[in-house]
Amino acid sequence: MSEWIDIAYLITAVTFMLALKLMNGPKTARHGNLLAAGGMALAIVATLFLKDGDHSILRNSAGELKNTNLLLLVVATVIGSVAGAWSARRVQMTAMPQMVALFNGLGGGAVALVAVAEYPKLFTHAEAEAMPLGIRLATTVLSLLIGGISFTGSMIAFGKLQERLSGRPITWTGQKLINLGYLLCAIALIFVLLNNGRMDPPFFGLLALALMLGVTLVLPIGGADMPVVISLLNSFTGCAAGLAGFVLGNTALLIGGGLVGASGLILTLDMCKAMNRPLSNVIFGAFGSNSAALGPSSTAQGSVRSTSPEDAAIIFGSANSVIIVPGYGMAVAQAQHVVKELASKLQAQGVDVKYAVHPVAGRMPGHMNVLLAEADVPYEQLYDLDEINAAFPETDVALVIGANDVVNPAARSDKSSPIYGMPILDVDKARTIIVCKRGMAPGFAGIENELFLRPNCLMLFGNAKSTIAKLASVLE
Repeated sequence: MSEWIDIAYLITAVTFMLALKLMNGPKTARHGNLLAAGGMALAIVATLFLKDGDHSILRNSAGELKNTNLLLLVVATVIGSVAGAWSARRVQMTAMPQMVALFNGLGGGAVALVAVAEYPKLFTHAEAEAMPLGIRLATTVLSLLIGGISFTGSMIAFGKLQERLSGRPITWTGQKLINLGYLLCAIALIFVLLNNGRMDPPFFGLLALALMLGVTLVLPIGGADMPVVISLLNSFTGCAAGLAGFVLGNTALLIGGGLVGASGLILTLDMCKAMNRPLSNVIFGAFGSNSAALGPSSTAQGSVRSTSPEDAAIIFGSANSVIIVPGYGMAVAQAQHVVKELASKLQAQGVDVKYAVHPVAGRMPGHMNVLLAEADVPYEQLYDLDEINAAFPETDVALVIGANDVVNPAARSDKSSPIYGMPILDVDKARTIIVCKRGMAPGFAGIENELFLRPNCLMLFGNAKSTIAKLASVLE
């Protein structure tokens, strides 16, 4: 039986790797997700038959079925499956980041609970274990620490994104010193545990410190940086799960955790690169704490000019090329379908239509790609920043729908701007720019967008869904 379990775990590991590969592109991402789910289901079934001595999860040494364990597994599976399916079907695309934060937090909490359950077992028949006690103890306390931080940190991130907590950085006097003190205490407790065998008070003290660290580390980070924080915490959870797999001797958990940890870290660094900010600045910079006082960009000149759907239709009617730039505002308004309708009508008139997607458009990488795919926008029309920027100077009309900081020219010219150096879409270089927006509210960075003051920019105020629908109707 053990050989079959090893084979099942190997197949699971392969499916996880293939799934990550498939998730690299919007065309194959759904297949990758289904493949990963299938691999996880196989791993769960195989684990039910995993033996600890003469016992398994479902049967005792006499081969009799453990009815209590079976009942608990069935109940937990039903509750988890129903909750997961209901959440996935009900969640809005704009709320996807906080759903990721919530699920990631539950993963971190689960790892911490595994560490709590396994800790007493480390000292039972320790001599019979092939792995030295010190290594198993070290991995257990590390999974407890990282899992605890990931749990509470993800819950705070969820609260900020869901607006249950203030999106602004919450800071206090001596905040960094307090966090450093917590971290030093955690290290001291780990040292005590590794050198003194089983000691329950320090172990649960470490758990309390981990939970507190998750709160105090994430509270000072602004809501605009929460997607980066979620990605980093996702990496933490993966590392903690890998450590738990090491403790449990579970190959599938070890490999899966390692893949999640590595991919989460890569995504975190890519997001930081897209914003031209080091990870240390995201975690310790309290970005946005002074955003309310920033006001207009120092280089902003000109005045805002508005237009109507009727006048905008005239501009589109004479265009040969159009680039559509989707942003968070489009996601909030659920305007992707009317945007697709507008693009189809433009193409029917012989207009070349492309979509420019910034790496962090919306709130997470891939956010806009999923929304547009939902509206059946052809993948071939989607271009990332590096592919599309050269086309803006030759474009007749750039239609910006709800995007803000990712099209702000201040990132190129204003050294005093908090977004200076961030790679942006060169929308300002198009011949005419039409920005569909509810009002003049700033983006996540909290600063005025000087693009809106440019002489070639027209503001089309209103809800994106109704405004674009009216524009498409007039164009026809």
